Amino acid sequence: MSENFESALTYTSYLAVDDLLKLQKPLSVGPEHDEMLFIIIHQTYELWFKQLIHEFTEAQRALEANETHKALGVLGRIRTIMKTCVSQVDILETMTPLQFLSFRNYLAASSGFQSAQFRKVEAILGRRDEKFASHLPPETREEIKELLGKRSLWDSVLVYLSKRGADIPSEILNRNLQDHYAPNEKVQNALIKVHREDLEAAMICEKLVDIDEGLQEWRYRHVKMVERTIGSKSGTGGSSGVKYLASTLFNPVFPDLWEIRASL
Repeated sequence: MSENFESALTYTSYLAVDDLLKLQKPLSVGPEHDEMLFIIIHQTYELWFKQLIHEFTEAQRALEANETHKALGVLGRIRTIMKTCVSQVDILETMTPLQFLSFRNYLAASSGFQSAQFRKVEAILGRRDEKFASHLPPETREEIKELLGKRSLWDSVLVYLSKRGADIPSEILNRNLQDHYAPNEKVQNALIKVHREDLEAAMICEKLVDIDEGLQEWRYRHVKMVERTIGSKSGTGGSSGVKYLASTLFNPVFPDLWEIRASL
């Protein structure tokens, strides 16, 4: 009886809770009370980034297979995860600048700028710049380089729209996937027609606008959180801190969908 009980799957064993709870290892002397919060928040972000990559992969598969309802569900989940990422900033902002400074020096050269998973998210969303991963380990750079040669989420959407009869130019569908996508007037004209004549496809497009807006919201909250915590100081790892983060604001990942707003 006891042997069967010990071998049975439990909540703790299924989720590897014991291993999970050993992953928080503060470096500060004491340790400082607030370092635990800092670690848990950022570990949680990495878990959400992992889930986002998982969901983006499924969304692209569903789109390219013309599975509208499946894609809508997955894209909606992605937006909800992004909302959760934004709300976690509220928790971080309960930490005052002095509380952060109490352990900041122990972070040494480590920085959120080194998050390989967030770089992968950016690559999936269409960023095409090998330099943005140049500071990462060679193996990780290769993984990101592979993503830079695959369809982005937007490319998968264009394939989806084309299969539904939208007039997406062949030179766009067959473009070099390693090149950064540039807004295209012909694509915008096709999108306007999609919004007027294909309600389901239009819903897909609006889910993408939700995701784009969610990403911009997360970037903005991140910038303001860093600014209220360290002001104009350099970021950990030698980054320019707020100055760099602010440069990423208001750059939509699906520019064509924003360009057509005035024409709908």
